Amino acid sequence: MLLAADVGNTNVVFALFEGREIRARWRIATDPRRTGDEYAVWLLQLLQIEGVDRKDIEQIIFASVVPRANHNLTVLCEKYFGITPIVAGQGKAAWPFEIDVDQPSSLGADRALNILAAHDKYGGDLIVIDFGTATKLEAIDFNGTYKGGVIAPGINLSLDALVGKTAKLPRIAIRAPESTSVIGRNTEDQMLIGIFWAHVAMMEGLIERMRTEIGRPAKVVATGGLAILFDQKTEIFDYVDADLTIEGLAILAEHASK
Repeated sequence: MLLAADVGNTNVVFALFEGREIRARWRIATDPRRTGDEYAVWLLQLLQIEGVDRKDIEQIIFASVVPRANHNLTVLCEKYFGITPIVAGQGKAAWPFEIDVDQPSSLGADRALNILAAHDKYGGDLIVIDFGTATKLEAIDFNGTYKGGVIAPGINLSLDALVGKTAKLPRIAIRAPESTSVIGRNTEDQMLIGIFWAHVAMMEGLIERMRTEIGRPAKVVATGGLAILFDQKTEIFDYVDADLTIEGLAILAEHASK
């Protein structure tokens, strides 16, 4: 079995793979101070609940956009599983696709995994949009080459800035508005419109502009926790794939094993 971990700015997602099939997945808040021992107390109990012995884990791979977490994850792997982990983007797990941008080394691991998995699963010219702490859009050509993208504030980050920089605006829950009206009748509705529909407009506008630049039909793959929420209110997505990033780790592990 393969144990994969995707360390994001907000959460760490662990997934247990049999081949490319996800047997189980677990999520924990990202905390760079969390030690390998603390990870082990949490993770080994979850494996036990799933009926999996730690000796059944044959390979471990992780990707991280939080460098301070890497050491403690390595300690977890080596101390409790006796396995030296594969680190996405390094050594034998270098990205197996061309990165055609000005600063290839600046490509984040989460974005690279989305590029790898989207090309492997869907093929052709693609635009991948990932709704995370930041909203990221990636342009991938039919050869799997990364051509560049966009990084914009995520919807929760935008809400935090709006609430944090104003004295009287309340914190609201992010949800899909019941109405398609963009003229709010009260403060909370006006905020939700400004946050939600503005994000939809930005996303749709950027995707159309990217398609024009690409010059060929490009399929749109959406991922990230809020992808399903936006899918309720736009028809611009061709695929919604919540597991794209973590599946990229399983695909990368296959490449690293060759």
